[in-house]
Amino acid sequence: MPRVSIEHKEERRAQIVDAARTLWPPSDSIRRVGRDYVLSILFWLTTSLLVTWQQHELILVENLHLSLRDVMVFETARYLSIALLTPPIFYVARYWPVTNTRSWGRAAAYLLAYIPFSIAFAIIRWCLYPPWLVETQTWGARTLASLVSLVYETFADILLVYLGITVAAHAYFYFSLSQRHEIERLELRRALAQSELEALKLQLHPHFLFNTLHGISALIDTDRVTAKSMVVKLGALLRAALKHRSGDLVPLREELDFLTSYLELEQMRLGRRLQVQWRIPPRARGALIPQLILQPLIENAIVHGIACCREGGWINIESTCAEAKLHIMIRNSVGGQSTRGLGLGIANVKSRLQYLYQDEATFEFLVNPPGLATATLVLPAFAEVSRGPEEVNAPLAGVE
Repeated sequence: MPRVSIEHKEERRAQIVDAARTLWPPSDSIRRVGRDYVLSILFWLTTSLLVTWQQHELILVENLHLSLRDVMVFETARYLSIALLTPPIFYVARYWPVTNTRSWGRAAAYLLAYIPFSIAFAIIRWCLYPPWLVETQTWGARTLASLVSLVYETFADILLVYLGITVAAHAYFYFSLSQRHEIERLELRRALAQSELEALKLQLHPHFLFNTLHGISALIDTDRVTAKSMVVKLGALLRAALKHRSGDLVPLREELDFLTSYLELEQMRLGRRLQVQWRIPPRARGALIPQLILQPLIENAIVHGIACCREGGWINIESTCAEAKLHIMIRNSVGGQSTRGLGLGIANVKSRLQYLYQDEATFEFLVNPPGLATATLVLPAFAEVSRGPEEVNAPLAGVE
């Protein structure tokens, strides 16, 4: 029993500490608390100036003997007291808001909380400046009787102010809550898109590996030397593919280096049946493109356009930059009858471009009757920059 009692006391103490922290932020939030009080004081002092001007105009109309200084002091003391009590209401509304599940109980609690609020207002107002005596139109003395009288006089006077502050605190809470939910929703969508993008990237490696190994297996019995060289080349390709596995964009020159190695691997299998032409301007080689975005298109051209033709064929890879856009065109000859594939390569390219660029990138794939297939990509021309993190993905300068 004593042990249970001690554990209960420790749990109760922890609950009290947590409640105290919710009412008053910890030491690392002192700056934020100070900012809140400064904003509250500035708002209510501005309000006091407007009310002072309005009251002084009314006094002039009614010919009352009350100076502008007295009106300003009275209203300043009044609204400064409200300013000091405003941030705590916002803190309470932040941690104990009136919600759908706890509406009536907490609404009643906020109504009852007006009693200590009005008392605190009267005490702060009484400490800031002596009470104003309406009968004599003078400032009275600070006595216990004047404090009690001030509590009684201001009890109903500031009710609307208290309700306004409470409503504003809840409005700010629900606005902040909606903003936080929106940020969380966007982060969740981003994480989901990133996961789907990683899944799309992972699809490429088994597909590419399967097709390449299939080509190597066909040479094992007929040309073991070439098959062995292809295995070594394939290992280098896989290391290059995994080099940037955590990144989405790579410089075009690295993608071209990978394509060159891949085409050399295919040329070991196809020999002179595969002819490749390159037209890549030097200044376009620094543009950033999605990793392995071109390899499925080249593989598609070889499998369905060249390898199935006894005479072989050709592939032409071109790139141009114009109006902050990077244009990449892959054309290849089409001959013979190829087996119908799963369409994974082209579907993968379209999906990755959609996730990475939304509507800022386009992709077209056409097969013309005379035996020509054309794949065209138009991407935003972002340049590789290594001087500072703030310049990463900067628009490609000097493009033509």
